[in-house]
Amino acid sequence: MIVRNIEEIMNSDRDVFWGNGQSRRFLIESDNMGYSVTDTIINAGTTSLLEYKNHLETCYCIEGEGEVRTASDDKVYSIKPGTIYALDKNDKHYLTAYSTMRLVCVFLPALKGKESHNLTSSASSHY
Repeated sequence: MIVRNIEEIMNSDRDVFWGNGQSRRFLIESDNMGYSVTDTIINAGTTSLLEYKNHLETCYCIEGEGEVRTASDDKVYSIKPGTIYALDKNDKHYLTAYSTMRLVCVFLPALKGKESHNLTSSASSHY
C-alpha cells in the first residue's frame, strides 16, 4: 500500500516547478501504478499553452477559478471548484488562472516525475 501526505511531498524531489506553478507528484512511474496523481498549483494571472503528446490528463479543480480554451476551435470552458476536465485527445489548450488554482490531476501513462513545461516560446509546451 502506498500512503503519502502533502507535507512529505512539499520541498522534496516530487515537488516540481512545472512552469507556472507547482506540481506535487503523489504517484509517478516508479510507484508502478500505471498512472500519476498530482496536486497542482497554477499561479494567479498566468496563461499556459499546453499539450500532452504522450499522456492523457484529467483535472479536478478544488480551489480557485480560471478557464481552459481549446487551441483547435477556441472553445472556452470556465473552471471553478467542483469542475473536472479531461484532455481525451491530447488536446492543445490554454490554461488561464484568474486566481490561484489548485487541481488534482491524473496522467496516463504515469509521469516519470521530473517533467516540467518550457513556456518561453510561442509554441505549446509538452511532455
